[in-house]
Amino acid sequence: MPEIAWEDCEGEGLEAFDCASVEVPTDYDEPDGATTTIAMTRLPATDPEQRIGTLFVNFGGPGGPGVATMHATGGPFLDPEVHAQFDVVGFDPRGVGLSDPVTCFPNLEAENAYFADLDAFPTTARERAAFVATFAGAVASCQLLSGDRIAHASTANVARDMDLLRQAVGDTELSYLGYSYGTVLGATYSALFPDRVRAMVLDGTLDPVAWSGGEGSVGYRTGQGVAASETFEQFLALCAEAGPESCALAALGDPSEVVEDTLAALKEQPLEVPLPDGSTAELGYDEVVAAVFSSLYVPAGWSDLAALLAEIAVMADTQEQEPQTMSAQSLPSIGELLRRLGLIEDYPSIGGALASMCVDGDHPLDPWDYAALAERADEEAPHFGPYRAWVGIQCDVVELTDEDAYTGPWEQQTDATVLVIGTRYDPATPYAFTQPYADRYPDARVLTVEGYGHTTFGQSSCGNAVIASYLTTLEAEDGATCDQDVAPFETAPGEAPLEEVPLLGVPAPAHPLI
Repeated sequence: MPEIAWEDCEGEGLEAFDCASVEVPTDYDEPDGATTTIAMTRLPATDPEQRIGTLFVNFGGPGGPGVATMHATGGPFLDPEVHAQFDVVGFDPRGVGLSDPVTCFPNLEAENAYFADLDAFPTTARERAAFVATFAGAVASCQLLSGDRIAHASTANVARDMDLLRQAVGDTELSYLGYSYGTVLGATYSALFPDRVRAMVLDGTLDPVAWSGGEGSVGYRTGQGVAASETFEQFLALCAEAGPESCALAALGDPSEVVEDTLAALKEQPLEVPLPDGSTAELGYDEVVAAVFSSLYVPAGWSDLAALLAEIAVMADTQEQEPQTMSAQSLPSIGELLRRLGLIEDYPSIGGALASMCVDGDHPLDPWDYAALAERADEEAPHFGPYRAWVGIQCDVVELTDEDAYTGPWEQQTDATVLVIGTRYDPATPYAFTQPYADRYPDARVLTVEGYGHTTFGQSSCGNAVIASYLTTLEAEDGATCDQDVAPFETAPGEAPLEEVPLLGVPAPAHPLI
């Protein structure tokens, strides 16, 4: 069992946090063999006399860094009752962030250069060939430079690491909060260690069966295209209902018609968008669909998304809009879109994300099957279906495996009560998965957030209160509901910056895997 030596975290604004790193077995079949480093951070309980234990948090991904994400919150981010009675710990899963990361290029600059011209997803035969070839080269490079780390990067090994960390902090049972991909980690942990669970909050569920195998790509079978399409329909309907005063897109006509016309125009001719340095960048159909998908995660930012789409619609219609004539309130959205595209800011490495995703289950497709899958997905969920259908190509171009991966069975045996949370219109983890996920547990209580976006993280104080009550008392009402703190279009553009939009709890990369 590792020993944790907590120290002050280095860096401005991190005074509330402790930091540490520990060594765990690289291969649990050889517990006394080579080790790998796991980086951790902690917010100590504010009321030590009432301390219950440690709450481990996974913010999602796969490949989401727990340390950097917790530090980005700046301090307490849950209900005060949780922070009073728990040390809250985030850690970088093996292969991610500061935990011996899976890297694929000599440095970040080289990786950024390699992916600089990659489409968000391909729409033509030439783009498909380039897309497959780009990822084939990248994954081969990952395997060459980090094959030993990929070979042990499964979610099952992350769960085994978390069990060692649980013992190291002195807890006899695990208290855990997992968002999005973190629900796969939670399901894996409870399957491997059913008698070591004290409490589990599983928010934004990914079906573990679909995650670990099934028909089509992982992005297709986890239902993201359909979920995103349904959420976007809600965005457009609520925009029309809000009207031009609250939704800039509605000022141009029926939002659904404006968006469809704009996307059709972008398929024919990408826009030339001005950059801060005076140069221009091409903005095409695929980039806009990808940016909309990420922006659907937080309804408080939907006014910004509407302003962005309105600006793009005007530019696509005229192809002559000068940058200085853009409205001041929409400029931050344009800038944020360019940031997401990696044009004015680096995006994170793909290595840690593809490692855990690819080694966790079956990937039955030939790379050249993806075109037909994307076409079928477009019929089921226009625009977003093909975008998400291409998620998983990384796993089919080169075989990546971990012999210790856990792929089921997923019927749970733990006696602990678990709390499962779903948001009614979630673009990334479909609400339809919520009850079936809960049904795999002998005693699960379901909380429904009647709203939009991805998970309760930073979006529902009611949800946080339910989480706090459950974690402290181990009790929760089945079938309870919560609202969100800010409804769509209640904020003006610029009041909810898009840089706050998380992707499965972490900032959205230009080419998100999940």
